[in-house]
Amino acid sequence: MNQANTPDAKKRQIDQKRGIGVRDLVTCATFTVIYFIVFFACGMTGLVPIMAFLFPLPLALVSGISQMLFYTKVRSFGMVTIMGALLGLISFLMGYGPIGLCFGIVCGLIADLILRAGGYKSLKCSVASHCVFSLWVIGTMLPMWILGQAYFEPYRASQGDAFVNESLAYLSGGMLVIVIVGIIVCALIGAAIGTKVLRKHFERAGIA
Repeated sequence: MNQANTPDAKKRQIDQKRGIGVRDLVTCATFTVIYFIVFFACGMTGLVPIMAFLFPLPLALVSGISQMLFYTKVRSFGMVTIMGALLGLISFLMGYGPIGLCFGIVCGLIADLILRAGGYKSLKCSVASHCVFSLWVIGTMLPMWILGQAYFEPYRASQGDAFVNESLAYLSGGMLVIVIVGIIVCALIGAAIGTKVLRKHFERAGIA
């Protein structure tokens, strides 16, 4: 049976024409909560200096399953942007600054555009969307490079001199490149794992 003619695929096409509805907003909220839980868990590894820089890598990897499932449920343009905006807002309220909010919106918007370019049926576009979306977390980290030592000084009282000094040792443009490349690689692996685990959901949604 042609996947494009399945009841789920036809319903998907109708929902795309209708735009974002209440069900879509609930879906966005649900998967945002799931993503945030993974984000928080990975962020806790930042108690180790090197992981303060590398925690986005396991985040991109582990979130692959939930995000790929989310993309099978995206029916209208704007759903991924909403998710990015919500995560950016949460990070802003947690004290990560406005850059994270901006990155959440921008990366979410670009990821949305990629999905739409694939007609919400392209597996390659879903994978690319996850890679781009995963980069939003860079916005929460940029203050470390922008402020430099001033960013870490307040942590001396709570984390100690060793933590701050070791963190400053990792603070370089090269580390930023490593983080960006690492996020993309881990996002690709996470998306591949997610696709394999959720293959039936992709088939049901008419994504190929």
